[in-house]
Amino acid sequence: MNPTNQRTAERMTPPATTSPGRLALVTGASGHVGGQLVPRLLSDGWQVRVLTRRAGSLDDRPWADQVDIVVGDVADRADLRKALSGIRTAYYLIHSMDDRPDFAERDREAATAFGDVAREQEVRRLVYLGGLHPDDEELSPHLASRVEVGRILLSSGVPTAVLQAAVVLGDGSASFDMLRHLTTRLPAMVAPKWLDNRIQPIAVDDVMTLLVGAADLPANVNRTFDIGGPDVLTYREMIQRFASVTGLRQRLVVTVPVLTPRLASHWVGLVTPIGAGVAKPLVGSLVHEVVAKESDLLDLVEVPGGLTGFDEAVRRAMEGAAPDTALRNLALTGAAVAASAVIGSLATKPGSRWYRSLDLPAWQPPKAAFPIVWTLLYSDIAASAAAALTAIDRNQAEGEDGSRSTRQRYLGALGLNLALNTAWSVLFWRRRTPGGAALESGLLTASGADLVRRTVPANGVAGRALVPYVAWCGFATVLSAEIHRRNRNRGR
Repeated sequence: MNPTNQRTAERMTPPATTSPGRLALVTGASGHVGGQLVPRLLSDGWQVRVLTRRAGSLDDRPWADQVDIVVGDVADRADLRKALSGIRTAYYLIHSMDDRPDFAERDREAATAFGDVAREQEVRRLVYLGGLHPDDEELSPHLASRVEVGRILLSSGVPTAVLQAAVVLGDGSASFDMLRHLTTRLPAMVAPKWLDNRIQPIAVDDVMTLLVGAADLPANVNRTFDIGGPDVLTYREMIQRFASVTGLRQRLVVTVPVLTPRLASHWVGLVTPIGAGVAKPLVGSLVHEVVAKESDLLDLVEVPGGLTGFDEAVRRAMEGAAPDTALRNLALTGAAVAASAVIGSLATKPGSRWYRSLDLPAWQPPKAAFPIVWTLLYSDIAASAAAALTAIDRNQAEGEDGSRSTRQRYLGALGLNLALNTAWSVLFWRRRTPGGAALESGLLTASGADLVRRTVPANGVAGRALVPYVAWCGFATVLSAEIHRRNRNRGR
């Protein structure tokens, strides 16, 4: 079971006696916000129905047997009629967090269908969690789409509350995970200049309180509400405050004007577990200052104890967060790759009389290219393997597809690959057998392809990053075979 879900289950109070007609629909229940909203609704006395594309996506949720599960698509009106039948309050927690060019059209069509069917089924209240944004700036495509979805629901004819939040502080929130891993993994970083834009983050517990409270707003309330915590900080300040709360040294952050949102999202995708497709909308929202312009919802919904400050929200989020093993794994893979590189370098003798006597093909790269290429490839292997191991560790901690045996098998495949890598240098340079080196290089290429196969399911970016290494090994196989063919009648 996911530790976060386990903690949620432990905090859940027994459901209050449900009142007739208090039936809520939650879409996006397999996500971070929806997954925490369901138990809060149950404990507040609501009956809950969830709409999901795959029933299996909820198997690890401790509340799965307490809700009515409807399997269907939020864009399919027949599925929506089944899901929205008898519903009093419906939560729309859907947004296309991908980089496909038609995401805005898909979101528009789904929101329109949801609003139409909700009106048809006489739903009394819609609640949507959108993004905090300025009113007078051109928004990033994803943030603009979220604003459009809110407007569609507001014009649906069903009373709607659109809650607009910036960074949500909670373990499992993509925006929080990005902040966490950038801070913990990078003692120093070069970042975009808009890291000095102001942001008003909010604790996930407060988001839950406001979402649940919005279900019972008066029928005449049909509007947006800005929601944010008590602290307004720049992203740079959030990084430093996170470091301070978690006992890390202050981070060195240097901003530059040339890092575009697209480049920054790919950079985030490499440094953190957040894929570039998800990082792009997250980074895109940081281009703007996202500060609440009003706090009217607090006049309508009580937040016991008041809103949670940034430092306390970080402490709560990190209490049960699985440890980040990225740096430990990078140290492990870096040491293994460095050992392979050192042994291979000691065996390499490009200045030997034997090598200078060989008939080499004209298309062989110049001698100076090899140390440059191999330095880059060794760095690639270490970083990609570390990213894959970290993803395996994370999946294991979250109870997903990951286990100790998966980690051990991956380490075995990496060890075999590095051993074959080193063996090529020994066979070619020390044993002076280009033919044997060609055969061994073929095995190395196959081993590299297997490493890519094992890496992609854990971390797709890391898996694709290994492809140049496999291609170079394939090239080395062809080159070694050609050197053997040209020199097979020569003595050693």
